[in-house]
Amino acid sequence: MNDSNEHGVVPDSDVLNLAEEPAEGLITANAKPWKLLIVDDEQVVHTVTNLALDGFNLGGRGLEFLSAYSAAEARQVLHANPDIAVILLDVVMETDRAGLDLVHYIRRDLNNRMVRIVLRTGQSGQSPEQEVITQYDINDYKEKTELTRQKLFSTVYSSLRSYGDIFALEENRKGLMKVISASATIFETRDISQFFEGVLDQLTALLYLNSDAVLINASALVAHPEVERLQIMAGTGKFKNYTGDVNLDSFDATVVERIRYVLKYKKSNYGDNYWVSYYITKSGLEQLLYVSAKDIFSVPDIQMIELFVKNVAIAHETVALLEGSV
Repeated sequence: MNDSNEHGVVPDSDVLNLAEEPAEGLITANAKPWKLLIVDDEQVVHTVTNLALDGFNLGGRGLEFLSAYSAAEARQVLHANPDIAVILLDVVMETDRAGLDLVHYIRRDLNNRMVRIVLRTGQSGQSPEQEVITQYDINDYKEKTELTRQKLFSTVYSSLRSYGDIFALEENRKGLMKVISASATIFETRDISQFFEGVLDQLTALLYLNSDAVLINASALVAHPEVERLQIMAGTGKFKNYTGDVNLDSFDATVVERIRYVLKYKKSNYGDNYWVSYYITKSGLEQLLYVSAKDIFSVPDIQMIELFVKNVAIAHETVALLEGSV
């Protein structure tokens, strides 16, 4: 930074040291980056933050930096990007409390409770920490002089983990509501495609929460195997567009190999980051669930997948019995 600035921030050799090497991290191809919005009227703050977080990675996802140089500009960016995960927000910009007013706008007007807001100030006396924390819905409060490169990394990392948990909870809630809605009419319509889709959404959200790593790009497929053809009942992620009867060779070679194994040996097959679960009902109805992710499944994940397959197979069998097709 310069020798001084209008916010009274005094440079320090430990503050976001640009000479340090960027944090190492492998960004997975096709993984959407986390959106981080920097709101500050000083260009140097944007530049230093970008450099300090260069190479940041969480769950195979890097960062997409968005910039706003005033609270008014930040409102426009927020409208265009409702999926922003973290905001690094200055307090004093076009007015002494522009940042604080923006917090109210985000939480009340936009009704955005998910985004994590880290307030950064160069004039702590003007906006006392205790007052800000108790009166404003923020998630962290930092003085600019205390934000070393390592502390900035830790702040962003923990904020993103928190955002990821909240996002998964919200996805799980939506999936659960979809299941409840579908269940109310499932036996009237005898059409459980919506039911499968909702439960599948719920499962992937739950897997995300029960894992140490982020399973954002998790993919899942529910299928009834019939030799070389699969009757797809629901899909999400990379299998979202698979519907109805699909040839087995429509999938990539790795997926085909895993599914063939389960069909041949009539038992589940799993690896560190995939699970092909097999279940057969008393009437002989076979159910197959394929789940893959970038990260390693835990034991609770596997147990949940098995329970899911069993319950979906039983629900499918019940409807099939009502239709007289079993």
